Amino acid sequence: MKRIAYLGLGIMGSGMATNLLKAGYDLRVWNRSPESCKPLVEQGATQGQTPAQAVENAEVIIYSLANDNAVEEVVFGQDGILSNVRSGQIAIDMSTVHPDTSGKQAAAYAEKQVEFLDAPVFGSKNESATGGLWIVVGGKQEIFEQVKPILEPLSETIHYLGDTGKGASMKLIGNSIVATQIEALGEALVLATKAGLNPQDVLDVLHVVDFRSPIFDGIGKMLVNRDFTPNFALKHLLKDANLIARFAQDLNSPMPAAAIVRETIKTAVNQGWGEDNASALIKALELEAGVTIKS
Repeated sequence: MKRIAYLGLGIMGSGMATNLLKAGYDLRVWNRSPESCKPLVEQGATQGQTPAQAVENAEVIIYSLANDNAVEEVVFGQDGILSNVRSGQIAIDMSTVHPDTSGKQAAAYAEKQVEFLDAPVFGSKNESATGGLWIVVGGKQEIFEQVKPILEPLSETIHYLGDTGKGASMKLIGNSIVATQIEALGEALVLATKAGLNPQDVLDVLHVVDFRSPIFDGIGKMLVNRDFTPNFALKHLLKDANLIARFAQDLNSPMPAAAIVRETIKTAVNQGWGEDNASALIKALELEAGVTIKS
């Protein structure tokens, strides 16, 4: 399989599409804002004018979109993917969506005799650009094995989790842990600041103890430097927190800590920090405490 359509060229999608092009795939791209296609076209990709046109003649269709609504529009809408697919194609949704959205897509594609995988990713801008993402996949295992070589240039590791929706479920579970870690770091550094400790000294300890975390290292460094440049915007973390809350409610699963973190994220977004990095949720804790974490 060499002909790939890639739809959605945001921070994550543009990196993944670039790595597919570097790996030698025949790539056709589409994005809601057409100008985002230009760097890839300059490297040899072709450009589709609509999702329907982009997927014509592709063997594999991949997309990474902002949310469930965007998936609904691009897949099911007028001139959407489903309007121009054919038997034998494989569609891969790498977006972060509710597992029900994955199930709805799988059923619609099956009516067209198109196979479907949900394959969201862990990682952010840097991992996308360097092919270092961690991909979690749901769907038929035999289809996963067919497309695994296509996913390898994008990833450090690839994990098959089970049938349709299992990749989407794993992504929400993982993002809940990410958000809770950011909250924990923020609460700890606010407390340390109020206690008169140098936050950088605290981070030095967190880097070596048995509960160390790459999230503490990366976000901690950005925080003490007051760098909130978005690798993953806070508004997207709020979207995920809302999905996690709905997912947990669907399964009647208790998530008290996640509920508190969601409220912190809401506060930070309501303060106007939604376009900042996800770590900006810590600004809400600083605001409440009346302190600023800095070296």
